[in-house]
Amino acid sequence: MADKKEWELFFDGHAPHYFENVFTKATIEEVDFIINELGLKPGAQILDMGCGAGRHSVELTRRGYRMTGVDLSQGMLDQAARLAREAGVEVEFIKCDATQFVPDREYDGAICLCEGAFSLLGIDDGPFEHDMAILHNINRALKPNAKLILTALNGMTMIRQYSSEDIAEGKFDPITMTEHGSMEWEENGEKRSVYIRERGYVPTELVLMLHHAGFDAENVWGGTAGDWGHRAVDPDEIEIMVIGWKKIE
Repeated sequence: MADKKEWELFFDGHAPHYFENVFTKATIEEVDFIINELGLKPGAQILDMGCGAGRHSVELTRRGYRMTGVDLSQGMLDQAARLAREAGVEVEFIKCDATQFVPDREYDGAICLCEGAFSLLGIDDGPFEHDMAILHNINRALKPNAKLILTALNGMTMIRQYSSEDIAEGKFDPITMTEHGSMEWEENGEKRSVYIRERGYVPTELVLMLHHAGFDAENVWGGTAGDWGHRAVDPDEIEIMVIGWKKIE
């Protein structure tokens, strides 16, 4: 366990309870949105970076898409494999840190959603380098002009939430836009916790990051799970969605 990263420890412990989260209840509507936004026909290959318990990958596979789900947590991938068995579909799941993923093919589209990998920093992760590495890896995995749907934690919410006292106490760093705190879970009847960091973004920053990773940002929408749509970002919502196209070199 000692060699596991902080988020891997948390998600391995949280995995059996993942589907109790309220934000997991709108999978059908979210997949409807993904299909409409990506504009791909069944049979297309889609990369799900930070797939977690596989709820998007499994439903997309059920609708005829060929999915590859990548995640750091074996516990979450075990839940994903169970979900796929129950749905009667086969999905390729790969255990890998999203910052280290090396694709063995080119995909027709990609999703990186619901804090599956992006925005989640370990103690030793650079607040800029970590997520840029994920974007570069997704870009390398895509065919030219392929589309990416990305959601990231909303930094505007963090700015509005934290006080000067919170900053002084180290709960929020406005320079790196990172929250610092503990995540707790129960494992074998025992309470456990791990210290983590989460990185927030403002829309202009996300657009610039996509540009530097080889994407053209098409749109920025409100991105809170269960409430996706072509709508303006609410400064108080949890996530932002950015739609990008891989540039044609």
